[in-house]
Amino acid sequence: MMETIGLFGGTFDPIHLGHLRAAAEVRRRARLDRVLFIPSYLPPHKKTGAVASAADRLRMVELACSGRAGFEASPIEVEAREKSYSILTLRKLRALSPGARLFFILGVDAFLDIGAWREYHRVLEQCFFIVMGRPGFELDRARDVLGGKLRDSVGPLETGEGAAGLLPPQTRVFLLPIRALDISSTAIREMIRLGKSLDGLVPGSVAAYIRKHQLYRGR
Repeated sequence: MMETIGLFGGTFDPIHLGHLRAAAEVRRRARLDRVLFIPSYLPPHKKTGAVASAADRLRMVELACSGRAGFEASPIEVEAREKSYSILTLRKLRALSPGARLFFILGVDAFLDIGAWREYHRVLEQCFFIVMGRPGFELDRARDVLGGKLRDSVGPLETGEGAAGLLPPQTRVFLLPIRALDISSTAIREMIRLGKSLDGLVPGSVAAYIRKHQLYRGR
């Protein structure tokens, strides 16, 4: 059977248990072989840049993925040292795994901005999407983002056979409601600034890295 790979990109500033739980549920329900966590170097669509350096964010993702089956940290965007456009990342990953079925994993809030992505029509042609629910965002809003014929490419993910099974030929974007944790990296950074505990918010190895390198202090 063909390999199925989830591509979970983001700033991860820092990565937290909400990211990990969401990816684990998507991997289990979609039966993905593995999930690549891809921290961005320079996110092109965020109004503000990352607080921690790309190297620190990649290292925290590596620590978070360590020991978790099916999770891998990918340095592909950090090593590129340029704006992290999804179409460029996708072309590189296609070259690395030419026989795999690729799925971008993202929250519905991020998917609502897909019209601003570089060559987003080509991205939709070359891979699938799994769009997750997020607190405060209705998952069905994803249907209204793509106009015309593309609207018909959005549908539910039937998880019987999973992502490696027979997929509806017209569907490129699969909607998957999940039990998301209401955690944000912004809130975590503020808690660090205030000296509060990160228990239950980030993996212990990530919390230790943040303390050791004094990340997010005074921000």
